[in-house]
Amino acid sequence: MKTEIIRGTNPIISCDMPDPDVIRVGDTYYMCSTTMYYMPGGVILRSYDLINWEFCSHVYETLEDTPRQNLDGENNAYANGMWAPSLRYHDGRFYVIFIANDTHKTYCFTAENPEGPWTKSYIDGFYHDCSVLFDDDGRVYIMYGNRNIRITELKPDLSAPLEGGFDKVVIRDAPGDFLGYEGSHFYKINGKYYAFFIHAARDEWRRIEAAYMADSIDGEWVGGDVIDYKLPDTNGVAQGGIVDTPDGRWFGVIFADHGAVGRIPNLVPMRFDETGFPVFDTPSEIVENTSTRPDYVYSPIFASDDFTSEALNPAWEFNHNPKSGFWHTGDGKFTITTEKLSNSVEFARNTLTQRAKYPECKAYVTLDASGLQDGDTAGLTMLQYQYGIIGLTKEQGRTYLVMKSREKTCAKILFDGDTVTLGVRGKFSLNHSEVSFMYQKDGEWVDFGEMVYPTFDLRHFVGCRIGLFAYSTEKTGGTAEFSHFVYK
Repeated sequence: MKTEIIRGTNPIISCDMPDPDVIRVGDTYYMCSTTMYYMPGGVILRSYDLINWEFCSHVYETLEDTPRQNLDGENNAYANGMWAPSLRYHDGRFYVIFIANDTHKTYCFTAENPEGPWTKSYIDGFYHDCSVLFDDDGRVYIMYGNRNIRITELKPDLSAPLEGGFDKVVIRDAPGDFLGYEGSHFYKINGKYYAFFIHAARDEWRRIEAAYMADSIDGEWVGGDVIDYKLPDTNGVAQGGIVDTPDGRWFGVIFADHGAVGRIPNLVPMRFDETGFPVFDTPSEIVENTSTRPDYVYSPIFASDDFTSEALNPAWEFNHNPKSGFWHTGDGKFTITTEKLSNSVEFARNTLTQRAKYPECKAYVTLDASGLQDGDTAGLTMLQYQYGIIGLTKEQGRTYLVMKSREKTCAKILFDGDTVTLGVRGKFSLNHSEVSFMYQKDGEWVDFGEMVYPTFDLRHFVGCRIGLFAYSTEKTGGTAEFSHFVYK
């Protein structure tokens, strides 16, 4: 089998892909990441070298039909939805298992192929940051919790805890006013059991990776911190899965915070010492691995779009559940028709988004606002809690160009016409991020409004997204058409 060394840099994916879990099937690696309230959700990525990645599928189109996930009125699932998936492959089937904090349910999706179709079921109970282990003897366990880490044995069909099965707190973090162990990743390797967690330093917010090992499920779990190191522009590297390569090496795919742009995966080589305990290399900027498909061409994670297809590029995800019949794509346009009243982009349905790229990115799109009605606004946003927008708005039959930073109107001018090309630029670092907006006038870019300074705000709990939106404040039925989306 042909192999070749592939070299890259950390972070391996330059955008918000938090809580990664990773597996290998044959020569193919798969990663699943938290998508919270973005739909379609449960993103699955694919790689042949752990360094380059592309979209493979989404596990579900929508998770549940609830007022919060539908963004009904001002109901919302911000900071909630799908959290911290466990990705597994067992007996010819793929599994993705996770909780959603707004529904307080544990979900189990299964498929024969990672591209789908995926079948949804539920596991009775609620298992924070869970990880599932299919043991050699046919028993199934789920590890979960915060600070106090519990293992519960499940029924073979994963529908509920097994009556009379193993159920015990096996690992405890020290008490204190800091983040205790969570983000479980649970494995059996060469006859030993392993658990990996994140927790925080006691004196500052710094991510630390911990690992534990046991000879049996109910035996003594021993371990401690295994990564306590800050890559540049991070506050530590912790939480993620481990995976082996076809030639027998091991890596952790573990994320780091990068401020407003989100939580981004890094590749960290690891090994097992003479006792079998995991030892991680010091995380570094340069990484390398072998690939059996060195000439493979990956589809881009960040995608320009001419909207000629009736199917959206997998790089796109809606903010909350989209409303069928009020958006469509094709013929060179992405069209939104408003069907609810909203006071801001934060509660506008059918907002179409892509992840912002670290450390900087720029996007622009052409907007035809001739179908807007009085009280409507449509345009381009950089969406986080401290969001910014630029767009066209209609008032008393007139069209205005407007830029806002959350509720604050920063700039507004009368605009001649209903078509404009809008732009957004983001620059991101751990402690300082800035977003600016612009529009084209006579073929030249003109900065418009004020700089926006987003942070990683837990009220949204995801990294910044570039989005196309339209909303109505007076009456529904207005239409916005977007074309020629370019991602730089």
